[in-house]
Amino acid sequence: MTQSHIPLAEAGGLLTIDLGALRANFAEIVRRVAPAEVAAVVKGDGYGIGLVQAGTALWQAGARRFFVALLSEAHTLRTVLPEAEIFVLNGLFAGTEGAYRDSRLIPVLGSLPEIARWQGFCTASGAALPAAIHVDTGMNRLGLSPTEAINLAEGRGDLGFPLALLMSHLACADEPDHPLTARQLEDFRAVRALFPDVPASLANSAAAMGDAALHFDLVRPGIVVYGGRPRRDIAPLKPVVRLDLRIAQLRHVHEGETVGYGGAQTARRPSRIAILSAGYADGLPRLAGASDERPGAEAVVAGQRCPLIGRISMDLLAVDVTEVPEDAVQPGDWATLIGEGLGLGNLAHPSQTIDYEILTSLGRRFHRRWT
Repeated sequence: MTQSHIPLAEAGGLLTIDLGALRANFAEIVRRVAPAEVAAVVKGDGYGIGLVQAGTALWQAGARRFFVALLSEAHTLRTVLPEAEIFVLNGLFAGTEGAYRDSRLIPVLGSLPEIARWQGFCTASGAALPAAIHVDTGMNRLGLSPTEAINLAEGRGDLGFPLALLMSHLACADEPDHPLTARQLEDFRAVRALFPDVPASLANSAAAMGDAALHFDLVRPGIVVYGGRPRRDIAPLKPVVRLDLRIAQLRHVHEGETVGYGGAQTARRPSRIAILSAGYADGLPRLAGASDERPGAEAVVAGQRCPLIGRISMDLLAVDVTEVPEDAVQPGDWATLIGEGLGLGNLAHPSQTIDYEILTSLGRRFHRRWT
């Protein structure tokens, strides 16, 4: 077990990260998508659980290809995984070519100028260094257009560097039967046919858990490895994170009094309120709070589910614990916001966001424990 630098006694919350569950989830995806290979996606500080910890655990689980977003993330990962194949997704920034060579990193090239710059660097350095090519099949974010990819394939004899991977990214795989997915698959197949000897990758979490036609040679699952729900119709795998918040105070509220900023919620009965020591400064969405118009998230206190009451503020939130026996909860006890049957969706759904945003936003003021 490893722990964060913030002492538990001084923290408002305890974030427990189960690296065994992370490894088990990775192994389950390997089983489901075989014979395709499974890469480890550890961008966004390992989806918020710690880049070094996530990368090390996934290497132990058998991952050998890793994806990060930024060169800085790749350098950090390289320090703990000297033998891993590390791809950097967000493109080749001018002036960073030497860093890729020196740390044996693979840029994912998503434009003709990037390709030309990598070609020039390989020629100048006298070394044919591998790179990946990203083709945009419908996301309109990063990548060559299919026409640019076709033209590139026609002149591939002069490319000047080996292609480690041909990839694209799905825009709507989390929505079953969305027509854009079929169109993206058709376009990617057409481009892939021009690069028959290059490994191909299209599938994210939602696609990895779905149609095998989307798997190709390599799948790149993210959120599903970390215990999140990739699609509405697919159950999550093992939970990886648990968030417990310290109860700072218990107080009585009279019927008709309001709770929190803006008087957004009125107590409809004499109530007992637990004040928890975390808020939106810790990555808890403000919209996860409650009002007279709509319910918010829940917390588990002394084994019972209790609703949040009022708005979430910067450092505090309130939970209605009226139904919890008075002798079962005291200041200094813990309330669970993620765990005990409450998934990432407990915060995501009332906040009109997704599991990804919740997980990658969980703040650094928590005591972190990796088990």
